[in-house]
Amino acid sequence: MPPRSPGQSAMSARWMILPAVVLTLAMVIFPLGFAIYLSLGGNGTLPALGLGHYSRLVADPAFWSALRVTLVLFAVALVLQLVLGTALALALNRYNVVRGLVRTAILSPFMLPPVVVGMIAIVVLDPGLGAANWILESLGLPHFLWLASPRWSLLVVALIDTWQWTPFVALIVLGGLQALPARVYEAAEIDGAKGWSLFWHVTLPLLGPTLLTAAVLRSVDLLRFFDIIYITTQGGPGNATTTLNIQAYKLGFDFMDVGYASSVMIVLALIVLGSVLFFASLRKKVSW
Repeated sequence: MPPRSPGQSAMSARWMILPAVVLTLAMVIFPLGFAIYLSLGGNGTLPALGLGHYSRLVADPAFWSALRVTLVLFAVALVLQLVLGTALALALNRYNVVRGLVRTAILSPFMLPPVVVGMIAIVVLDPGLGAANWILESLGLPHFLWLASPRWSLLVVALIDTWQWTPFVALIVLGGLQALPARVYEAAEIDGAKGWSLFWHVTLPLLGPTLLTAAVLRSVDLLRFFDIIYITTQGGPGNATTTLNIQAYKLGFDFMDVGYASSVMIVLALIVLGSVLFFASLRKKVSW
């Protein structure tokens, strides 16, 4: 069989990647483009009308409230998951005897479907029959309206997501810990570094790229957080847990204001993109 020329190989490669290109266009670019079209006032038959929906966003207090809730939830949950995930990874890396068993056990929360996690939260945090208030009562403390409190429901939702996804962050950080060069620790110990000094000045800087990788993965999910909120609070009480995703869903499916809902989602997509680009650029600066 005669060997292929470079031109034939290039042509074969183009045909091989064609299905992936078509799928990307069909599943990503077309929906995004159509959402932008709807956000500009198009309705599927008429041309786009302009920036009216975006002008409405600027003057809409509900949009700014949803944006604030989205950013607060993002910041609180991301910090909790990175801090607790790092602490859990350090513990697993230190105690080698139980590492394999515990690593297998902690996989379960983020392997659960969000519907299951939401239903577990509803049962455990039920004001009358839930285990959480039963524990408080056993300790002589008053009952707490976990998901019905306008003041605390957002924090409770952040804690639910933290319970589910902290093990995921821990596994990423654990992989980073096991990849750190031993010679750096040997040099640091010779210089007298130990304990917290060793962690702050050696381990944490070396874990920078790993932590930022985890931050990128979690920020995408946290900014478009929807399922657990919808299952547990549906954005309530009031608008206490109404994120941009929840607001867009209600606008599009409850009020059938698809164009305005699309403009909300385009803003959210830009925020997600900005977050990813920020963490990615930061990761390049701390790479070693």
